[in-house]
Amino acid sequence: MGLASYLRQKQLHRWGPAWLRERAGAREPIPPGAHVLFAFCDHWEPLHEGVGDEHADRRVEAWAQGYPKLADRFVDDRGRHPRHSFFFPGEQYRARWLDRLAELSRAGYGEVELHLHHDGDDRESLRADIERYVAQIAAHGHFPRDEGGRPRYAFIHGNWCVANSRDDGRYCGVDDEIPLLFDTGCYADFTFPAPDSDAQPSHVNRVFWPVGELARRRAYERAERARVGRSYDDRILFIEGPSALALRRAKLPLRIEASAVTAHDPGTRARVESWIDQRISVEGRPEWIFVKVHTHGAPDAQAASLLGEGGASLHEALRAVTRERGLELHYVSAREMYNVAMAAMDGATGDPAEYYDHRLPKPPAASAEASP
Repeated sequence: MGLASYLRQKQLHRWGPAWLRERAGAREPIPPGAHVLFAFCDHWEPLHEGVGDEHADRRVEAWAQGYPKLADRFVDDRGRHPRHSFFFPGEQYRARWLDRLAELSRAGYGEVELHLHHDGDDRESLRADIERYVAQIAAHGHFPRDEGGRPRYAFIHGNWCVANSRDDGRYCGVDDEIPLLFDTGCYADFTFPAPDSDAQPSHVNRVFWPVGELARRRAYERAERARVGRSYDDRILFIEGPSALALRRAKLPLRIEASAVTAHDPGTRARVESWIDQRISVEGRPEWIFVKVHTHGAPDAQAASLLGEGGASLHEALRAVTRERGLELHYVSAREMYNVAMAAMDGATGDPAEYYDHRLPKPPAASAEASP
């Protein structure tokens, strides 16, 4: 593959101009002693690659047994172990798998959110599916509850195409998906960036609110940066992971950083530096830096890396880079990252650890958390 083909495949024509404009413009510097909030959002699909239930059972057990062993080796600057966000595909529901994840949640190792693959839906069929999946997963103690006792969830769209955003209309079908997600209890979307997909927005490295006509296709394209002193209570928040263009010594001299951590592209010092340097934050609170990365962690090869040396090298790099740069590291779940973002918009300052439960409390499965 030539350089031009590679860059087009990575959708640089969609987001590159915005990234270059931001790099060229005035940027808020990273303040001394800034806080780095790290969330690992996993498109966690036990049946990925078409395996059967027996094989998937082994994948679930690999995580149930292997993740605590990995996480116990590392702590952040508040003494907390890494917290994994398992975005579970509703269409793959098996009660026994959600029970195993509840055990991890109770031990303080992570939380469960909603992932969903769908195609050819209309509003009614999609609503029915989401409501069913939310009820099933919540019955195992997952998802935080709002003041009225309603389950609330974060979301990642299968195949990336929130709001029917693919050019060919596949893998969704519902233009007004964003308001539908809000109506069914979604509080935030963690889908983007969308490497290799024409669903990729024209903007990157933002915490943002969709604005304008929310029922339109690709409604996330009109985006208002989240900023101190302003928030919305009638729509979902979007939190993007880091995207960047970087040089490298290889046949293709440019690398597209899209915050995907894999067995073949693990977390390294250079990648951690790049993630932090995108300075994703709520405008007006540059000292709280959001680093949201993603993976497909259930398949065997990915799990072997993420639960082994690949995962260890990532956390070693996070520790080394933040210490060398005088930054405070926080391991957070997707929910906690959302809460800190909302706290920033509400004017909070100081230690973001004080706001992990700012808007939404821990899910019931995590309420008896045993570890740091």
